[in-house]
Amino acid sequence: MASRDPEQFTTTGWPWRTGNSFELLDGGAEFLPAMLAAIDAARESVLLEMYLVHSGHLVTRFIAALGAAVQRGARVCVVFDAFGSLGLSRADRRRMIEAGVQLRFFNPLELGKRLGNLLRDHRKLLVTDGCLAFVGGTGLTDDFAPGATPEPWREVMVRIEGPVVADWQRAFARTWRRTGAVLDLPLPPPSAPRAGAAGRLSLSEARQRSVLANGVLRRIDGSQQRAWIMSAYFVPARRVRAALGRAARRGVDVCLLLPGARTDHPWVRQASRRFYARMLRSGVRIYEYQPHMLHGKVILCDDWVSIGSSNLDRWSLRWNLEANQEVADTRFADEVAALFERDFAVSRGISRRHWHRRARLDRLRESIAGAIDRYIDRWRRPKQP
Repeated sequence: MASRDPEQFTTTGWPWRTGNSFELLDGGAEFLPAMLAAIDAARESVLLEMYLVHSGHLVTRFIAALGAAVQRGARVCVVFDAFGSLGLSRADRRRMIEAGVQLRFFNPLELGKRLGNLLRDHRKLLVTDGCLAFVGGTGLTDDFAPGATPEPWREVMVRIEGPVVADWQRAFARTWRRTGAVLDLPLPPPSAPRAGAAGRLSLSEARQRSVLANGVLRRIDGSQQRAWIMSAYFVPARRVRAALGRAARRGVDVCLLLPGARTDHPWVRQASRRFYARMLRSGVRIYEYQPHMLHGKVILCDDWVSIGSSNLDRWSLRWNLEANQEVADTRFADEVAALFERDFAVSRGISRRHWHRRARLDRLRESIAGAIDRYIDRWRRPKQP
């Protein structure tokens, strides 16, 4: 596999790398200080790729850390999605550039692009010195920070060390090139073989057939004991829903952890809920998270885990660049299972009996949201020149 062209990895699947260390970071109180500490420790390079970026206390802290890294001599490259970062003030953009940060925006909005404006970079990635990476679903907004009002959004990240980090640097370099420049940053030398978990990148490049989605489907179809999914915006394709139903009917414990009433996109939630009845009939267990806004994206199939930016919804896989870290490791899977169990305990289980008794107004909302979803699903991205 080492001789393969890295350009091919996003279309044929990235290689599995052994000897990695994966640490589950549960909530902003864990992952935000860890990410800032990694930037503070960087001496050679900092690569940051984010979708949702809004000026506030958290962005101010990150700008200060990135500027300090530049002062230490590190090369700092940042890619923000042009739409997701509309909330980043001109003053903060100017501060970053004046500090020496190389700042680029993915797919700037232009009237002439029409539907091409919908192509977005939804990935969330931090790589420092080519040896440490963070992947998950966070954004740089105060919503994720401890002390947020009313409560910080529910999110999960994974801290990564080992050979797979070099692949994350390669993935960032591809996005960097799409913004108009070559990264030209040396990869870390291969490390000596060591014990550790197996992992690989799973990317979606906004193609009709997503490598990321296909990999998840294979894992669901091959699961023997459990297939648990945490998703903030669960409007999956028919083939995903069918795979979940098949798994449940053959005795696999299929569980969905989805948003409750506290969501930033209520109509997406309503579009998702129209699938509940059929999945409940198939034996799928459904939980709606209650404490606050659920934003995490985690998939657990037996001892295989995928954590990242993808919600497995049709929109994301068609229009967004997405990135997940796959891990095949029993210990890590047990940690993720414990995280799910804690969240199930504070969620509302949806029973088949009570679901059929829901209010007529809720049924109407689901029908309207479903009609909108079907209409949008007919949109197609223009072919790239």
